[in-house]
Amino acid sequence: MRRRTIALFVPLACVAAAAPAQVNFSIGIGINVPVYPQLVQVPGYPVYYAPGLAANFFFYDGVYWVLEGDRWYLSSWYNGPWQPVAPAYVPYYVLRVPVRYYRAPPPYFRGWRSSAPPRWGQQWGPQWEQQHKDWNKWDRHAVPPPAPLPSYQRGYSGERYPRIEQQPDLHGRNYGYQPQSEAARQHYHQQSAPQSGKQGQPESQRGKGQGSGKGQGSGKEKND
Repeated sequence: MRRRTIALFVPLACVAAAAPAQVNFSIGIGINVPVYPQLVQVPGYPVYYAPGLAANFFFYDGVYWVLEGDRWYLSSWYNGPWQPVAPAYVPYYVLRVPVRYYRAPPPYFRGWRSSAPPRWGQQWGPQWEQQHKDWNKWDRHAVPPPAPLPSYQRGYSGERYPRIEQQPDLHGRNYGYQPQSEAARQHYHQQSAPQSGKQGQPESQRGKGQGSGKGQGSGKEKND
């Protein structure tokens, strides 16, 4: 697949912070999705992947997720713009997807079992592993249904792909799903804020410290 740079909206200091995502300015990453991709559900998971893309591209909880290097990004539109998500806020079901569904696995995946999820604790360090020790413990008989796909976006490609200021209105009128994970909820909140005139901190940060995610129990709202 021919690759070119697309805009990625990210404050650099925010990538390693505990906040799910914030928008400041743009840099680029080397993936491009010119048309709405084919999305196939990962068997046994409420997650879709894109088998035809040379990218680690997933759909879960109403948003698209991309892994570039060791950093995760999300967007409500299939070709961005993208926002970074700190490791503490990547949903567990996304992290649990087996290695074989990563179409452009980074070098540190080498040697890992294709039928098992990536070894995130090994990559992100003992602090993350200690705070998320139960991330891969789950009841496979109680998996939630996947979020509906925003298939209306098939009609928006090439020159019809909406500008960032057009995306929230189109998405709000055509896609009624409400996300559950904290990162996805904050992303939706940030998109709707300019339209409704809301200012200040997103709801997911109000009244909360900027910690690493301790005390979140099973993480069902934050990470599942």
